[in-house]
Amino acid sequence: MLKNLLLFTTLLLFLGGCNSQEKHKQLNGKALLEQKCSSCHNLDLPPKTFEDEVAPPMMAVAFHIVNFTKVNDESQRVSKSIDFVKDYVINPSASKSYCDKKSLESYGVMPSQKGKVTQDELDAIARYIFAHFTQENLMKEQAAMNKLKAMPKGQQLALKNNCLGCHKQTTSTVGPSFEKIRTLYKNDNSIIIKSIQNGSKGKWKEAHGVMPPFKNLTDEELHTISEWILHP
Repeated sequence: MLKNLLLFTTLLLFLGGCNSQEKHKQLNGKALLEQKCSSCHNLDLPPKTFEDEVAPPMMAVAFHIVNFTKVNDESQRVSKSIDFVKDYVINPSASKSYCDKKSLESYGVMPSQKGKVTQDELDAIARYIFAHFTQENLMKEQAAMNKLKAMPKGQQLALKNNCLGCHKQTTSTVGPSFEKIRTLYKNDNSIIIKSIQNGSKGKWKEAHGVMPPFKNLTDEELHTISEWILHP
């Protein structure tokens, strides 16, 4: 009888744990962060700052919590940080905050989100925060931004507008290669500008798709992209 009871208890604990893990898997921490937190916190990495911001950027929040959370074992730092978020968001106070005095005076103590977010949602949000807002990811993003800034302006615009998703420098894929475009149009960028602005179809045998129009680009941006295509 006792043996059966122990087995039954173990089974309940196991199933409960599985259900809990499955629930966390179903919750999208990133989506919840955007839905619940982006109205006050900037979520960019690295963050943007504004004079009229009502709360610190989420990266700063994450770094402060991770760095100031007291732990006896470093392996517990993230889990303790998650616990802090789950408590603080519901029961915030100046005494709990890791913000410095000046920041508290500027932002104030965040209002309680009790009734607006569940503990399971907070768990998913916090797990995403401490997995995404890390020094390693910050360094990767900064390296990518520095690489982008070092590129010619035309290449930056081409990347921003996903031109390189269809065009490569020397190989024709969805659209003709930039090399073939240069060879055909040489120093005349007027046709390139019209194709970018209005789209095109059937001009290239190598093309496997339709060139969509990019009406959102300014005349200056069109000229910059076309000049980069002709003179990379």
